[in-house]
Amino acid sequence: MPEALHRLALLESILGAVNLGAIVLDEQHRIVLWNHWMARHSACQAEAVLCQDFFAVYPELRHKRIASAITQALRDNFQSLLSQTLHKAPFPLYTHGAAEGRERMQQAIAVTPINLPGSPRHCLIQINDVTIAVGREKLLREQTMVLRSQTFADGLTGIANRRHFDVAIEKEMRRAMRTGNPLSLLMIDIDHFKDYNDHYGHQQGDDCLIRVAAELAAMLQRPTDLLARYGGEEFAAILPDTDAAQALRMAEAIRERAAGLRIPHAKTGNEVKHITVSIGIATQHPQQQPTIAALIGAADRALYLAKGAGRNRVMVQPL
Repeated sequence: MPEALHRLALLESILGAVNLGAIVLDEQHRIVLWNHWMARHSACQAEAVLCQDFFAVYPELRHKRIASAITQALRDNFQSLLSQTLHKAPFPLYTHGAAEGRERMQQAIAVTPINLPGSPRHCLIQINDVTIAVGREKLLREQTMVLRSQTFADGLTGIANRRHFDVAIEKEMRRAMRTGNPLSLLMIDIDHFKDYNDHYGHQQGDDCLIRVAAELAAMLQRPTDLLARYGGEEFAAILPDTDAAQALRMAEAIRERAAGLRIPHAKTGNEVKHITVSIGIATQHPQQQPTIAALIGAADRALYLAKGAGRNRVMVQPL
């Protein structure tokens, strides 16, 4: 008997020293062990909860997942690990001690049956503070999202970049071929932009690009539409489920919106002394099976024709 008491005292000392919460329940759900960690991180001292019904101490847990885990441990001798995703902070525990207004610690919980020879079954509830790990994971997710957005966004204008365009055009081409809906592409180029940069300087040239990009992007209202900076002063607009007539109307609206900005440009070489854009259009029709290269090539040829016809205009090129 003295040896058994010594082992019990040693076990309680060990559970008191470990850096995790330890609660032992008997078959009647009464608390028979409540370690120092639990006392430190909850509002309950051991002497206040020992021999108390667990669900009298935590009535809010009576119908939660941990209640069924306790039942499975005591009745079925089955161990349970509670999902951190679904059960982030079931116990009112706080990293720096219990206090009103503080955010609960994030918890990893295991419920394990304890079988003692000659004694009814007990269960051990282990609680680990995973707040730091969860915070680190959240930070990594946020950093990943930032990096991903940077990977697919143009550093100057903030709209989609060429990589984003390449991914989007491939996805929309596959969808158009699957659904049989038309897909239109606009290639948009700021007229005489090299002359603008040479005359006003690169800083003002960057400001011009930013203003034009923001204005054009605001015109694309559907979630599937995409405006991307294709390169330099050239932009590309992907318009899914858009036929040739609809694409032409959108292109004319874009051309007018860009001209409406009235960004002064003294070196256009003609009577129009403000920034304008030229636009080339190509549309894939349901009965066609073109490649991405063919669609881009047709829109580029149309843009070249618009430039050659005097700029500040829209041209269409069939595939």
